Amino acid sequence: MQLEENRVSGAARHQRYLPIAEHGLIGDLHTVALVGTDGTIDWYCCPRFDAPSVFAALLDAEHGGLFRISPDSVGWSSKQLYLPDTTILITRFLTPDGVGEVQDFMPPPRTGATTHRHRLIRRVLAVRGRMHFVVDVAPRFDYARARHEVTLTPHGALFRSPQLELGLSTSCPLQVLDGGDVRARLELGAGEAATFVLDRVEDGEAPVPCSDVEIAAAFDATVAFWRGWVRRSRYGGRWREMVHRSALTLKLLTYAPTGAIVAAPTTSLPEELGGARNWDYRYTWMRDAAFSLYALLRLGFTEEAGAFMSWLQERVRHGVGRESGPLQIMYGIDGREDLPEAELPHLEGYRGSRPVRIGNGAATQLQLDVYGELMDSLYLCNKQGLPVYQDGWAEVTRTIEWLIEHWDQPDEGIWETRGGRRNYTHSRLMCWVAVERAIRIALQRGLPFDILRWMTVRDRIYRQITVRGWHPDRQAFVQHYGSDVLDASLLLMPLVKFIAPTDPRWISTLDAITAELVSDSLVYRYHADASPDGLTGQEATFSMCSFWWVEALTRAGRLDQAQLALEKMLTYANHVGLYSEEIGPTGEQLGNFPQAFTHLALISAAYNLDHALG
Repeated sequence: MQLEENRVSGAARHQRYLPIAEHGLIGDLHTVALVGTDGTIDWYCCPRFDAPSVFAALLDAEHGGLFRISPDSVGWSSKQLYLPDTTILITRFLTPDGVGEVQDFMPPPRTGATTHRHRLIRRVLAVRGRMHFVVDVAPRFDYARARHEVTLTPHGALFRSPQLELGLSTSCPLQVLDGGDVRARLELGAGEAATFVLDRVEDGEAPVPCSDVEIAAAFDATVAFWRGWVRRSRYGGRWREMVHRSALTLKLLTYAPTGAIVAAPTTSLPEELGGARNWDYRYTWMRDAAFSLYALLRLGFTEEAGAFMSWLQERVRHGVGRESGPLQIMYGIDGREDLPEAELPHLEGYRGSRPVRIGNGAATQLQLDVYGELMDSLYLCNKQGLPVYQDGWAEVTRTIEWLIEHWDQPDEGIWETRGGRRNYTHSRLMCWVAVERAIRIALQRGLPFDILRWMTVRDRIYRQITVRGWHPDRQAFVQHYGSDVLDASLLLMPLVKFIAPTDPRWISTLDAITAELVSDSLVYRYHADASPDGLTGQEATFSMCSFWWVEALTRAGRLDQAQLALEKMLTYANHVGLYSEEIGPTGEQLGNFPQAFTHLALISAAYNLDHALG
């Protein structure tokens, strides 16, 4: 009987949560909001990506807080789309009484503006028939830890918490509910509209009325901003729509004041439902840098690449005396290094997937591959006319000299496992990249460096990988020295030009990965049962690795196989072209959403395959 009750309660819990993929994304280059296909904003942090949440029903349907606009009727369905070439999200409702829609957007900051209110604009329209809507605004400040007060004003409502005040502007009558929430009910005929604007206010400042003219102007300016931005893309090949949607998503995940790109705008969305592999991704990983810059430069977005490069170069100037050397593996979007990990036990987690975490304890891990990603980034920028300056080269030299002394040691590796350090082949590969790219930059620019010392170490790393990273019986490069385990991170070997993409050793490695780690077009990082990672739960497939596989196939000349794999991967995108971190056993999206690295890998795979197809 108890077992049956648990099943029922579990099913009821699941019904309170939309699937992760049933969301679109809006943002203002400081923060974002997730908007569900049911018209609910269930994740929103203000005033920036890594700030405490205001709405977090995605992590606790009952206590997390939400901003919902939905038909006040039964028997309705919904559809969601982006206004083409923008990040303006439209949720359409089909009801027995008619058709309505909600237009959601956040105007980006105006050029030269000294303040930014982070306006979240929700415009409700009746398209056909007569529509009845209910609007609920239920903020839960500071991850639902802080109480708030609500006050009705002549033009809306004011929500006050100790750390943050938000104003809700609307011409619709509001009703205060228990717990400090507000509700509105509205009836709209065809062609009629109502608007709700939520923005940050200071010191009890009352919400100001928003005229239809003002809202229309903000809408038009937002359309012009995004269409003007994506128009700068040089990409006109196959899969243009998906490539540009990925580029728009990367721009949404960019923190404008510093140019940093967050790995994902969410925390603790589970890699396995009910499991504990729940992490905070609202930070910037060094290893995303090379892929970010590669994607941005390929598409022609040199301004964004330059801003991110400036952010990266500032990171090289910090961290003296740390065990991991001059670099951490991740930083806050403002460059801060201290990212303490904590759990929020009062939140039940997405569909009961505890724990909910904020901060990330992996920030202090030793992951030597980040030095390769940094130097590959510098090399790409230098190649594209964004040079390393004299002071920057002095910092690079110091970093390479540290790596030369420390590359030959175990580390935690690219996947941030918590099962102890190992001699990961991928980490050695990226150490080779770091030294090799530094040598290239120095030779191209005539910059000073210890040529004999650097080349000797580069060649030593190369030989070690080809001997200790190669398993003669398996005829494949393996995850770490002394093992026979395969790892999808090795798909990067030809991409970083360590080995020719048609080298017999690489072809046999690619065949082994395809046979053991690929399920149709979906790729596992590794098999945790063969290589314990110190974490409980099961591995799903990583979409980023699937796109790496597509690119490896492309470079190996297997174009038919690569094209089919890419087309299949595109079917796993959600309804508006977004990807989370992983794909589960039944095709569902899992993990933090949307994930920048996946969209970066999509751009690279599509670009290179399109070029190869001619």
